[in-house]
Amino acid sequence: MMETEKLVKLWFSKWKNGSFLELPLTEDFCHTSPFGTIKGRKAYMDTVIQNKDKFLGYDFIIKDAVYEEAKACVRYQAVQGDFELEVSEWYYFEKNLIREIIAYYHIGEIREERQLETRT
Repeated sequence: MMETEKLVKLWFSKWKNGSFLELPLTEDFCHTSPFGTIKGRKAYMDTVIQNKDKFLGYDFIIKDAVYEEAKACVRYQAVQGDFELEVSEWYYFEKNLIREIIAYYHIGEIREERQLETRT
């Protein structure tokens, strides 16, 4: 198993068991999502602590993953009660720690003008 795969699995296990303060992150960790970018491990942890109800209590179903020497991409489903979220994340590593994550997921309704037309 590649080291990057171990780090990603550790990331998910720390979230699942609630020990997010032990996440293997660099001090200059950067997290980008549809909500914006959080720069720095401390700022990220502060955000998680202030919003625990939105970050904790998920089950993760890994759908697909690609692991390389210094990066990985994982597609998964996050389930929290009746809330489900389909996510794709890019992970970038430095010295056996996660340096950056870029997360892609949909956070709201699609505007009417952006809806696809379907033929029936």
